[in-house]
Parts: sequence; structure tokens; C-alpha cells
Amino acid sequence: MTITIYHNPDCGTSRNTLALIRNSGTEPEVIEYLKQPPDKTKLQELIAAMNMPVRELLRKKGTPYEELGLDDDKWTDDELINFMVAHPILMNRPVVVTPLATRLCRPSEAVLDILPSPQQSEFIKEDGEKVIDVEGNRVHNK
Repeated sequence: MTITIYHNPDCGTSRNTLALIRNSGTEPEVIEYLKQPPDKTKLQELIAAMNMPVRELLRKKGTPYEELGLDDDKWTDDELINFMVAHPILMNRPVVVTPLATRLCRPSEAVLDILPSPQQSEFIKEDGEKVIDVEGNRVHNK
């Protein structure tokens, strides 16, 4: 069983998602997408597998999104993908691929819906929010 995470170690959401995967007893393939960016074909495959509009994968904060004028509707999906290939920081993260599904895991606990194995122990996110209790069950915070 292979799980892959397109990860940015500088991102808290990405770190929490990776930790939740590991908390299920699985060591994923970790792809630091800023160092090893997906090519255009892989990006198209991920977007198709997530069944989401290309624009939903674009990250605005801390990227050249505004300076490139990517909020303009003139850009086609293909052109937006080309921008993500040229500027990998534009790809929102983390994207996780499991045997069950492929998903943009924001918030990090979204990964729980696509992990084949249950959580093995308590998990508290970096910000102190408890996500998994001591029995390995999901805590539904309000």
C-alpha cells in the first residue's frame, strides 16, 4: 500500500497531515514538491484524480499569484497548470494520494477520510487542537 504526500516542510498544515499519515502506521512517500515539482502530466493527473477545478489548487498567499494576474478569468486551465509547473509554490498543499482517493488536505484532518488504516494513538496538531483521542478515534471539534 503506497501513500504519497506532496509536502512542504515549512507548512504547518502539511506537517500535521504527514504526522497523521504516520500516526496510521504508514510511512508515506514524501515528495517535497518545491524541490521535486510534479511535471505537467503528473499535475494534470492529480487534478483529475481530485476532481477539482484547477483554480482550487492555486495557492495565493506567499506566491506570485497576484503579480502574475492569475485571478483574471482569461487564463485557461492549461495555462494555469503551466504557471504551477513554472512556479511550484503556486500549488496548494498538501496533496495526498492513497489507494482510496487523492485529496488536497486542507485542513490537515481531511486526510483521515482517505487513509486506509486507522489512527493508532492520540494526535494533537501543532496549534494544540486535539484531532485524535487516546483510543485512536477522531475528535469532532466545533
